[in-house]
Amino acid sequence: MDNLNLRLFLWLTLLGVGWLTYTAWVADYRAAPRTTTAATPQAGQVPGVPANDVPRIGSPSDAQPQIPTPAQAAAPDTGELIHVQTDVLDLRIASQGGDLVRADLLEYPVDKDMPEPLVRLLHESGPDRWVFQSGVTSAVGGAEPNHRGLFRSASNEYTLAPGQDELVVTLDWVGEGPISARKTYTFHRGRYDVELTLTVAPAAGGSWRGAPYVKMERVHVPAKRSYTSPDSYSFKGPVLYDGDSFERIDFEDLARMPETQEVQGGWFAAIQHHFLAAAVPPSGAVYRYDASASGQTFVLSAIGPVADVNAAMPLNATFTLFVGPKLQKQLQSVGSDLERTVDYGITTPLAQPLFSVLDWVHGWVNNWGFAIILVTILIKLVFYKLTAMSGRSMAKMRKIAPRMKSLQERYKDDRQGLSQAMMELYKKEKVNPAAGCLPILIQMPFFFAFYWVLVESVEMRQAPFALWLQDLSARDPFYVLPALMAAAMFFQTRMSPAPPDPVQARMMQIMPLVFAAFLIVFPAGLVLYQLTNTTLSILQQWRINTIVARESAAT
Repeated sequence: MDNLNLRLFLWLTLLGVGWLTYTAWVADYRAAPRTTTAATPQAGQVPGVPANDVPRIGSPSDAQPQIPTPAQAAAPDTGELIHVQTDVLDLRIASQGGDLVRADLLEYPVDKDMPEPLVRLLHESGPDRWVFQSGVTSAVGGAEPNHRGLFRSASNEYTLAPGQDELVVTLDWVGEGPISARKTYTFHRGRYDVELTLTVAPAAGGSWRGAPYVKMERVHVPAKRSYTSPDSYSFKGPVLYDGDSFERIDFEDLARMPETQEVQGGWFAAIQHHFLAAAVPPSGAVYRYDASASGQTFVLSAIGPVADVNAAMPLNATFTLFVGPKLQKQLQSVGSDLERTVDYGITTPLAQPLFSVLDWVHGWVNNWGFAIILVTILIKLVFYKLTAMSGRSMAKMRKIAPRMKSLQERYKDDRQGLSQAMMELYKKEKVNPAAGCLPILIQMPFFFAFYWVLVESVEMRQAPFALWLQDLSARDPFYVLPALMAAAMFFQTRMSPAPPDPVQARMMQIMPLVFAAFLIVFPAGLVLYQLTNTTLSILQQWRINTIVARESAAT
């Protein structure tokens, strides 16, 4: 590692640490949300949920998104809770509204070493309130089957039986009026997407007009910021997709300025680290999307076009609700680019194909640790020629190091003469000192891409490797990998030409310890990638040094 190589490595490391520090500082010290006179919500209260919160028909210019006020806060009336359990979800549907109000993920414990508690995404009340609401709003007035209405089901217990691939739960509206209405939930084995069909039919010979809608309310709790927690760098909050662009919405910005837009083929969601809840309206119609926030709650809704309903043509609108982990294959199968909720940030162009390759290799080896090692080998093979050129240059630099030291002693008082003499030596020996930078320039983008893949991909959450490494997305609990990384870097520096400057030479000696300390807080999978890459680089450089030495002896 020559002088330029060392300086580049130090600067890139410093920039990386500075970027992480700035991100955490902005998250911790940016302007606090606007405060209100509302009291802290108690258990059973809904912070800032208005009583009249049914989305209303209107154009974007006329729409006035419901802005919750403290005076409208009230305890939610869910009525009876209907229990639904599939092989992956444990859910509750409220008879009051017929809405999905609780969801536990049966295969995702909060703590890897404890089977309970499970990750809970939806909850009907309190400071953790997070619910889906849906219904049909009337264009002609009168009674309507909205999420304030009462729905009745044939049973209060539904379970996906062994060998059963589909579970259907039907709720009929209990309301007086010229129409009948129904909500039908369809659950599938092994799936986190749920089909919700809203059906409205008028009495024989009658007609009716109305628009279907789906809505989400969530109490916003910002993620805790910490250098050791992946949650620190993952977005948590509302997002909107308009069929083209994916927009993360800052809660404070939404409180200041509600959003309204008409979209075809879009969706809305509340996302957090590894998990999300999303609503995808039918793609064939234009829906009006409203987003607002106040107090501690944000509200997202999508209302469809007004439909003329008669006995021959009842209203049928099927939404897809996704409640679960950000499993990319399932998100892609839902469609509408829902996989964009897996947010790799600016590294997405590299991280997305990198994950695809990792996932493909994992399908063969069934171990994410071995998949990381094998993909690192593949990356090394792809860039073998480039790194080999750099390695030959470094080997030649090592060979001419004594002659360079002699030139420095001869021209110690003549910097211009030293520079000219060294350039002549490089030219004569066909050495490119800048070539040593190539491995680092290639390595750094993959380093950051691997970081985001490990942190953001739920497929690697709590994924074991071997022995003491039982969670590749968390840091090494015994710091074995960082220690091995320090040893590998030490051997790597011994194979590189020593800097002529004593200060830089001393820095090279302590650099393995500094870099190992830097890697302590990173996911074990990332350190495994770096250790594998460094080990392969050592083997490659050893082979190149041997070849160059043999060529020199032959001449």
